[in-house]
Amino acid sequence: NVVGTFTMLDVARDYWATLSPAERQRFRFVHVSTDEVFGTLGPQGKFHEHTPYAPRSPYSATKAAADHLVRAYYETYGLPTIITNCSNNFGPFQFPEKLIPLMVWNAVEGKPLPVYGDGKQIRDWLYVEDHCHALRMVLELGKPGETYNVGANCERTNLEIVEHVCRLVDELRPQLPHVPTSQLIQHVADRPGHDRRYAIDATKLQREVGWKPRHSFDAALAKTVRWYLENAEWFERVTSGKYERERLGL
Repeated sequence: NVVGTFTMLDVARDYWATLSPAERQRFRFVHVSTDEVFGTLGPQGKFHEHTPYAPRSPYSATKAAADHLVRAYYETYGLPTIITNCSNNFGPFQFPEKLIPLMVWNAVEGKPLPVYGDGKQIRDWLYVEDHCHALRMVLELGKPGETYNVGANCERTNLEIVEHVCRLVDELRPQLPHVPTSQLIQHVADRPGHDRRYAIDATKLQREVGWKPRHSFDAALAKTVRWYLENAEWFERVTSGKYERERLGL
């Protein structure tokens, strides 16, 4: 997050310097960040663009550092950067270690569905296609030097997500011998520095760029679970290491 972002900024700055004045005017460096940089919320309130940074894990601290580097390149060199801070994404092709794909395939295979702590950590869930639409609009209409929060105003606890996934798997694979798959849920020790609640205020993005989510959460989650169930070969390639070997040309 730190070295990689610094490298990208330095390369972009060198490239930007070679452009004609008109091309420099059109150029944008859009940095996709996360709501984790803001830390954790209490029961009320949402993250907005002026929320102070307060990362609580080494990972989120490096994400915050990356954001600071991007902002510094705008202020120091005039590189036309834009930062977006998004909430939790879900959708097809998500790496299987993430909550939703992991729960889908563990449910199918009859494996435990591990839920950290009490499972009441709250996240604001954003369908990946809506996020891509937001990034396209920011690229075209966003103002250099600005930050935009991207969220779908869709707060759910982790346990609610897992239970919803279980209901969808039961509906789409009723022949599984371990239906209802919710019986596979197991609460495990919470992970260190696990933030309790994230919520995004996307008012600025809606007001200045005109974006709003196009998909309802229920329809998007059903579409997502169906995609994983219909693409078992992709899942096997990724989890077996075949995907990584192909990527490295081995």
